[in-house]
Amino acid sequence: MLAMLLCANAQAQVNSGSNGSDGSDGAFNPTTNIVINMADHPDGIYQYTSVNISSGVTVTFIPNANNTPVVWLVQSNCVINGGLDLSGQSVGTSIAQGGIGGPGGWRGGSGGLSGTSGQGPGGGAIGEQGQYAAHATLPLQWNGSTYVSYTNGTSIYGNKYLLPLLGGSGGGGGTNTCISGQGGGGGGGGGAILIAASQSILLNGNIIAGGGRGARVPCFYTSVLSGGCGSGGSVRLVTSTLTGNGGITVSGGTDDNKYAGQGRVRIDVLDSSFSGSISGGLLSQGSQFLVIPTAGQGAQLTVASVGGVPVSASPAGQLSTPDAVLSAQQNNPIPIVVHCSNLPLNTQITVSVKPANAPAVSATGLNSSGTLASSTATVSIVMPRGGGLIYATAATGN
Repeated sequence: MLAMLLCANAQAQVNSGSNGSDGSDGAFNPTTNIVINMADHPDGIYQYTSVNISSGVTVTFIPNANNTPVVWLVQSNCVINGGLDLSGQSVGTSIAQGGIGGPGGWRGGSGGLSGTSGQGPGGGAIGEQGQYAAHATLPLQWNGSTYVSYTNGTSIYGNKYLLPLLGGSGGGGGTNTCISGQGGGGGGGGGAILIAASQSILLNGNIIAGGGRGARVPCFYTSVLSGGCGSGGSVRLVTSTLTGNGGITVSGGTDDNKYAGQGRVRIDVLDSSFSGSISGGLLSQGSQFLVIPTAGQGAQLTVASVGGVPVSASPAGQLSTPDAVLSAQQNNPIPIVVHCSNLPLNTQITVSVKPANAPAVSATGLNSSGTLASSTATVSIVMPRGGGLIYATAATGN
């Protein structure tokens, strides 16, 4: 359940401490390649006194159970001469299981006759060849003379401020390519990271949050694409001074003359002489120094019930353990109640349903009942039979 809200609360200076940074994680100075297991940081927030990643050193991540984005709050300077890699997982040949997303990104769908769509608000649909995922842009495919965008059930999501911070979505699983019953998994979506440094960020290395490639399967004497590719993730930098000549990449996964949707990059800085490259994503730059919205004051959406059945208080979004189970006798259209917090009344709420084995559907309604602090919207939607994922979104800016 995702709320996409425009926030504009610029401040005169950058102060990661105002968001709770107390330096409790100390100085982060890796000199060899390191994998950060985020299990001991369930909220994904790291509070460093300083960061210095040496040249030739690559930092990768194992997502925590909540699959949160990575948030680094740095009291002084952040120096990145090496690399940060939050890419979604690519899937090997003939592997049916979808690739996991980078931290804050979503998993690709599984392949085979009982495969699934990619997870996330821009997840690719399942198909003979799994569909590519969207994020800041729709996927692209070659039409013989140029690349053109296409939807196939995917949709653009997020906003240029990266509030909230969202990763890429997973590619759809492939069902049956060349060999009966054989299909490949979709690639994982790129992860998401926010680095807020009170003094400066020097980026001479690279930050990568690309989408993963889907699986290929054998086809006579060659192999063909089966699973769709995951979309690119998100990178946000917040600091007083930004320098360096490194690079930021948030490209969608690519294969077979197709590209998954691009990710997003946001730079909030007072003084920038950064001369590096930003590729594969939509860039916006400004001075929006709200790092982490105060708990309970940001916009929040919760799917409260589906067809009168209450949804689990802590939804997992896993098809293997449904958060709500409807009776087979339930008639369409099905009412979905969405609880809204800190959202203006009569904001358009969009409910999207991504079935495991059918095209995605969506419907809209208004949170016309309640107050700014607490309101509800009831959205009726014609849902296909079977399992699937439900997302609620509200957009008040782009």
